[in-house]
Amino acid sequence: MKKEVIETSENARINLSDDEAEGLAEDFKEVLSMFETLQKVDTEGLKPSFHPVPVEKRSREDESEDSISDEEVFRNTENVQEGFFKGPSAR
Repeated sequence: MKKEVIETSENARINLSDDEAEGLAEDFKEVLSMFETLQKVDTEGLKPSFHPVPVEKRSREDESEDSISDEEVFRNTENVQEGFFKGPSAR
């Protein structure tokens, strides 16, 4: 199970030491066991439930506002090129 923990951490770009991977292996095994239990549940004929509780749409109308000037935007940088921030060159 330690191997699976290491592979998963590498996919998630999380650096784990061997000791940490060893410590998480039992937790990982338990989580996978829970998923195996869920796989055994008979869901034939049931409709998917994406929101088990009612969800209300909470949004507002967009409001247009004046923006700051280009001069203000670029005032604290020298990295400007043709009206855009200039980033590092690709290697």
